[in-house]
Amino acid sequence: MSAAASTRLTDAELKAQEKAARKAERERQKRVARDEAAERRRAARSGFANVANPRRSTLMTVLCAIFAVYCLFPFVYLVINATKTQADFTSTFGLGFGKSFALWDNIVTVFTYQGGIFGRWLVNTLLYVVVGAGGATLLAIMGGYALAKFRFPGRKAVFAVIIGSISVPGIALAVPQFLLFAKLGLTNTPWAMIIPSLISPFGLYLMWIFSEQAVPTELLEAARVDGASTWRIFWTIIFPLMGPINSTIAILTVLWAWNDFLLPLITLTDQGNQTIPLAQYVFQSQFTSNYPMAFASYLMAMAPVLIVYVFAQKWVISGVMRGAVK
Repeated sequence: MSAAASTRLTDAELKAQEKAARKAERERQKRVARDEAAERRRAARSGFANVANPRRSTLMTVLCAIFAVYCLFPFVYLVINATKTQADFTSTFGLGFGKSFALWDNIVTVFTYQGGIFGRWLVNTLLYVVVGAGGATLLAIMGGYALAKFRFPGRKAVFAVIIGSISVPGIALAVPQFLLFAKLGLTNTPWAMIIPSLISPFGLYLMWIFSEQAVPTELLEAARVDGASTWRIFWTIIFPLMGPINSTIAILTVLWAWNDFLLPLITLTDQGNQTIPLAQYVFQSQFTSNYPMAFASYLMAMAPVLIVYVFAQKWVISGVMRGAVK
């Protein structure tokens, strides 16, 4: 009997403790809510806001919405009108679909234009991107790592040259590049596109900054003590360690090489060697009587870049942010 009473008393004590704990938790949550509200009020008065203490701004929301619409409107207009026929394009509203869905017919027409020249342009662009951007990525990775972890005479001068080359606009080098390639007999050849694409000053600088922070010197010293050569250290330790920034540089150089218009404009005159961006300029002048077909060609030119960026944007953002944090 006494044992049963003791058990009931123990259960009552447990319930009382649970009740007291729930009450204490509610009080704690109320204190946290009061502190957060007070912090937000202080942030609003001081003009300071962060992730932990967000401050809503109607003006910024409206401005961001306007900017998003401004950026998306041309793409939406392009996609909608690429699905129309020429008759629907001239008789329907620009942001409304036509009576018939002609996207696939327009794409087939684009790829069969002049015996399939669009496919040749696509292959040329892929060649220049794979060889040029791939080589630029590898050179930027190797050069940035070497500049960050090796000490040699002239290192500061190299840094000054890299920063200076980033600040020089590409159009200022267009004529000198053309004259140089003309002297070497490289104009109107794939080398006129590949050689300039191998140089990526921004990628080299980004890799330099990232290597300074992400590669411990002690790790390199330990590998050398174990007898690893410089090349083995780079390929087995450094290269995998810098995976995020490697992906970032590769994606950025691919985008730059794919969208380059000025360089092929001045160095490629043979239609068979031209690239997609330059070909779009040709399409714009030749398809004035069939705008949906021109829009379909623009969509085909944008599709690879959009696919790459949609699936790889997290690596771009993470790599750039890691390189920016000091």
